[in-house]
Amino acid sequence: MSDPRLIISRDNSSFKALRAVVDDPRRHGQAWLDGIHLVTTCLARGTGIRQLLASESGQRNAEIAALLQAAAGVDRVILRDSLFREISGLGSPTGVAAVIDIPPAPAGEIRGDAVLLDAVQDAGNVGTILRTAAAAGVRDVLLGAGCAGAWSPRVLRAGQGAHFSLAIREQVDLAAALAASAATSIATVARGGASLYEIDLAGPIVWLVGNEGAGLSPELAAAARIRATIPLAGGTESLNVAAATAVCLFEAVRQRRIPPGDTVSGGSRAHK
Repeated sequence: MSDPRLIISRDNSSFKALRAVVDDPRRHGQAWLDGIHLVTTCLARGTGIRQLLASESGQRNAEIAALLQAAAGVDRVILRDSLFREISGLGSPTGVAAVIDIPPAPAGEIRGDAVLLDAVQDAGNVGTILRTAAAAGVRDVLLGAGCAGAWSPRVLRAGQGAHFSLAIREQVDLAAALAASAATSIATVARGGASLYEIDLAGPIVWLVGNEGAGLSPELAAAARIRATIPLAGGTESLNVAAATAVCLFEAVRQRRIPPGDTVSGGSRAHK
């Protein structure tokens, strides 16, 4: 096994190729995974790595050194610390990263529970929603136009490995996906909907989640079978979109753990 290649110049063609991947993952069909947790999770899930990278100082970390040693047959690259920081975009990166091929979007209609994101623009929110969906056992996440790229570095960091447990589709016609699903569709709205805690969430459910400021488009909200609102304390307007999604998904988890014949807290099951 040959030694890792060392890159010390910003003019290096391989460095420029890495920058292009970080700047526009979808265009190049590849993604940059930054950090020990993401890289090890990727390896544990059997996702193939095209390139394993470490900073000069990072390779002295025992865990990173072990990753480099174990990566037989993988193109291994050492970047000067300043170059690694530049491409990572973090002030204090852990010093290891990987380049992977973005998995192809799954074919066919969504089945079971799903989360549909309508123009959710903040990368942190998108990544957190992906992480929450995976934790709640939801496999399908569909991103419509205007969403932050699912495979961008910031979304990957916020997702903390959730990407490898999900079937992710991007640039989806959400109205068409909604029409094709037999699941109960629920539009999450800040006000005017039925209380989340009075809706039967026995499933399967397609959750519609909207933009941070504008919420769901009127067309999608109107197409949903149910409009749901999370009751909040007086004087508050709304929750962050990622927090609201977590409340909704785990209310469904809670309800599904209730023995048959029991009632949902706050009253009997409704909207069957």
